[in-house]
Amino acid sequence: MDAVRVALLREVLAGTEWPAAARGFAGSLRSSVVPHGGGLLLVGTAGYEPWHLTAHLVDEATWSGQPELAPTLVRHQVRPGDPAHLAVGLGRLEAARRGTTLLMVAPERPDAGLLERVHDARRAGATVLSLDAGDPEVHGLAHESLTVATDAEVDLDTVQHLVSAAAGENSLPSPRGRRRLRDRLSRLADHLTSPPPPGW
Repeated sequence: MDAVRVALLREVLAGTEWPAAARGFAGSLRSSVVPHGGGLLLVGTAGYEPWHLTAHLVDEATWSGQPELAPTLVRHQVRPGDPAHLAVGLGRLEAARRGTTLLMVAPERPDAGLLERVHDARRAGATVLSLDAGDPEVHGLAHESLTVATDAEVDLDTVQHLVSAAAGENSLPSPRGRRRLRDRLSRLADHLTSPPPPGW
């Protein structure tokens, strides 16, 4: 999702908790990976692979000049011949130590094997973050989590777009306050007319 669509999405969701919640979670992600020079691992469940979030974080890392945000996608199944960036299996979690950030995306309950590996990574000193649907075991493992309940007004994919875009922001915006509609439209126009990032 490009910057224009994210700006429109934020406008649509203005007045809800989601833009601020995503920025807060993204700030935690940034403060965990930037001081350590990276070390971000991204893993989903056996039924959900967060390749889309991976791609967006890679883009944000490039556009924002914060290469530490670029994650390593950890996959449940790696096939022979997969390119290097798609060939990292669950065994990578066993090497997680202090300075590693593990972001787990869990729209469903993870299997016991993944939970055990994440628990071991946390015990070894890794910081664990989760984007999830509210599973209590996931919450018990995460240092910080952002929950998207099944009955929320947004879905997990939408929140991932908000989080990845916010992760690339160099500073948090000023509080919204009670700005007039004209001010909000002016800000949106600035977003729509700003030049694209280098390399587009």
